[in-house]
Amino acid sequence: MSTIILGIESSCDDTSAAVIKDGVLLSSVIASQAVHEAYGGVVPELASRAHQQNIVPVVHEALKRAGVAKEDLSAIAFTRGPGLMGSLLVGVSFAKGLARSLDIPMVEVNHLQGHVLAHFIQEPDGENVQPKYPFICLLVSGGNSQIIRVNAYNDMEVLGQTIDDAAGEAIDKCSKVMGLGYPGGPIIDKLARQGNPEAFTFSKPHIPGYDYSFSGLKTSFLYSLRDWMKEDPDFVEHHKTDLAASLEKTIVDILMDKLRKVVKDTGIKEVAVAGGVSANNGLRNAFCEHAKKYGWNIFIPKFGYTTDNAAMIAITGYYKFLDKDFCTIDKPAYSRVTIK
Repeated sequence: MSTIILGIESSCDDTSAAVIKDGVLLSSVIASQAVHEAYGGVVPELASRAHQQNIVPVVHEALKRAGVAKEDLSAIAFTRGPGLMGSLLVGVSFAKGLARSLDIPMVEVNHLQGHVLAHFIQEPDGENVQPKYPFICLLVSGGNSQIIRVNAYNDMEVLGQTIDDAAGEAIDKCSKVMGLGYPGGPIIDKLARQGNPEAFTFSKPHIPGYDYSFSGLKTSFLYSLRDWMKEDPDFVEHHKTDLAASLEKTIVDILMDKLRKVVKDTGIKEVAVAGGVSANNGLRNAFCEHAKKYGWNIFIPKFGYTTDNAAMIAITGYYKFLDKDFCTIDKPAYSRVTIK
C-alpha cells in the first residue's frame, strides 16, 4: 500500500502545500504574499490573515495536481515551528482539523530540519543525487544561519550558528538602507552580478569557533553609506551595483570561512547548502569553487526548494511517518526553536 503525505507550510509569508507519494513529489503549490513589500518587511498580522485566505485553495490545488483525494492520504505533515506564531497557528490548526476529520496521523516538522532535508525530495522524472550521511549543511535564510552536522534525517547537530542576525536578515536590512526595497535578497543578487565585488570593503567579525555574527557588518555598511553620502547625496544610485557586489562578497566570505573550517576539522567532505540564501548566485559560485579547490562533494538545491515550501515538510513527514513518529493533537505551535 502506498504512503501518501500531505505537507503544509505556513511559518512566515508563504502558504504552501505539497503531496508526496512513497517519497516522490507529486505536487507543490505556493501562494506568496506581495502585501509586505510596501512595508519593507513581513507584517505578522497581515501574514496570518493572508494564510487564512490561502490555506484552503492551496491545499485543494495541491491535491488536485497530485491526482489524490483527501481520503487517500496516509498522514498530514505540518510545520510546527519555528516561525511567526500567527502564521504557524493557521497551518497547525488546519492540519489538526483535517487530520481529525480524516482520522489519520499528524506528523510535526521542524522547519529548519525541513530545509536540510530538501535535498532528499525526489521528482518523478528527475535525477535525485542525495548527500550521504554524515554530511555538513550550511543553512542560511532570513532568520537562520547555522552549520549543521547531519548524521541521519533525525540526528542533526548544530556546530555553529549566528549569535545575532542571520545572513539573510543582514542582506534585507542593507537593501532597505540603500532604498532598494523588500525582499532584499533577490535585488542584491541581481545587482551584484553587474558590480565589482572588490570596490568597497566592509568589516568582518572575529568570532571564535564556528559561530557567525552579522550585526557588525550591518553597522559598518550603514556608517560607510552615511559618510559617503555626505560627499555625494546620490552615492547609492551612482554605485549601487558595486555596493551590492561588495556586500554580497563580504557575506559569502564570512559564511564560507567558517564552513571551510568545519569541513577541515571534521574531515567530512559531503557538503550541502540550504535555505533562502542558498539561491544567491555568489554563494552558489563559492560552493562550486570550493568543490574544485578542496575536493568537496557539494549539494545545492533547486531554486524552488530554497525558499519556504511544503515539499520539504512533506519529505520530512514521510521519513517520520515510516518511523511512526506521530504527533498528538494537543501539541501547540512554537515560534522559536533550533535543531536539537
